[in-house]
Amino acid sequence: MRIILGQVFLTIGTTGTHERPATDLGFLLHKHPDRAQTFSTSHGTAHVFYPEASAERCTAALLLEVDPVALVRRGKGKGRGGAPDAALAQYVNDRPYAASSLLSVAIAAVFKSALGGVCRAMPERATSSLPLRIEVPALPARGGVELVHRLFAPLGWERVEVTAVPLDEKFPAWGDSRYVRLVLEGELRLAEALRQLYVLLPVLDDAKHYWVAPDEVDKLLRAGEGWLADHPERPLITRRYLSHRWGLTRQADQALELVRLAESDDLDVDSVDNAVDESTDTEEKPVPLAEHRRTAILDALRAAGASRVLDLGCGQGQLVQALLKDVRFTEIVGVDVSMRALTIASRRLKLDRMGERQADRVTLRQGSLTYTDKRLAGYDAAVLSEVIEHLDLPRLPALEYAVFGAARPGTVLVTTPNVEYNVRWETLPAGHVRHGDHRFEWTRAEFRDWAEQVAERHGYTVRYVPVGPEDPEVGPPTQLAVFTRTTETAGKTETKEAEAA
Repeated sequence: MRIILGQVFLTIGTTGTHERPATDLGFLLHKHPDRAQTFSTSHGTAHVFYPEASAERCTAALLLEVDPVALVRRGKGKGRGGAPDAALAQYVNDRPYAASSLLSVAIAAVFKSALGGVCRAMPERATSSLPLRIEVPALPARGGVELVHRLFAPLGWERVEVTAVPLDEKFPAWGDSRYVRLVLEGELRLAEALRQLYVLLPVLDDAKHYWVAPDEVDKLLRAGEGWLADHPERPLITRRYLSHRWGLTRQADQALELVRLAESDDLDVDSVDNAVDESTDTEEKPVPLAEHRRTAILDALRAAGASRVLDLGCGQGQLVQALLKDVRFTEIVGVDVSMRALTIASRRLKLDRMGERQADRVTLRQGSLTYTDKRLAGYDAAVLSEVIEHLDLPRLPALEYAVFGAARPGTVLVTTPNVEYNVRWETLPAGHVRHGDHRFEWTRAEFRDWAEQVAERHGYTVRYVPVGPEDPEVGPPTQLAVFTRTTETAGKTETKEAEAA
């Protein structure tokens, strides 16, 4: 598969066999190989055509003809991040000739379905890796050849070829320009490759042709799903993609940290404990800590009389699955920032094969726990199981307000590791946290101090429940806080809501 940028030009090429012809690329891109197609954009005209289309090789080309006058009028004379351009620079620039955010917008408009990984005609091909070759002949690269390698090399490409374009081939002494020719080869899903280009083209240019609004954060999170959260250059990518707007960059970083939390397997001390258990010769193995934790949560929810429950940071759906087994929980909502985790949870729960009555009880919803969400208000209980320790401490107040201040469920359950117990794990090195993604682990006193302050600020009472075998010296391996909203506070809140209505 191949994409060409010309006036701004990009080519995507693939190879195939007679059994799986390369021309399947036409289905994936939703553009027929036998026709040249034209699309109007806000800044010019996009053309899609196929320089070659056979069973063995197929190449798709995207050619974007930029109208400099339309670009100036639509941008209202603004340059990077909305800053005013010099009068001449508005009309004389590299936008009609080099890959930039203009091409990213064209990719999103022309290949919208392919970008989303949607292909009804060949769904299995859309979810499979293809041998791809992508070429961008003129790519601005503020940071040079080395930065291009740093951005694309960690993304699974077998070959990342970056060639600097000289200022003038006739005068090599003049040196290289800031433009490069980029060739990517490897086996990736088409949607993954397009999303990478969508994000990284404007990052390398370090400029956008339009004002960067808050919705750009959501665009970045959607396009970066599955690869951005763990990218070694993530801070640079988010900063440049969001035009160095500090507030938006911070929002994106917070959301991506939660993605790291959701997508990291739950390999904390539970896995260490299980590894020790498997090596023992005793027939009866200890109950895993994760099971102790779920049992304690279920007991607390039943004691609270909760029927409508939020699982905040539901991950791969283990607790949701346990809640579904008890008919007293009539509505269960799992919330997670990662679509990948929610997809795994959906498969675990077999939602596509679940009966209608059972399916009506459960909802999986994408959302960030550090942002308020009106859809989460009015529930009997919310669970934050092994979540808070994955956040940087300065971000805890945002989560606290979103849950206790905005959603305000009647009961909130919070579990977190007890760091004092770590000395009892023989396989855990001294001074190490239980999971590589943990930002902190609290002592019992530290956890209680935080919980008491949260309860006081938001009108809750709090009690504590040990989870797992309790050691007389260092306490239990997991600590659970049960927050209960006070009747007085609940009444005041309902009165305010009624008055507002």
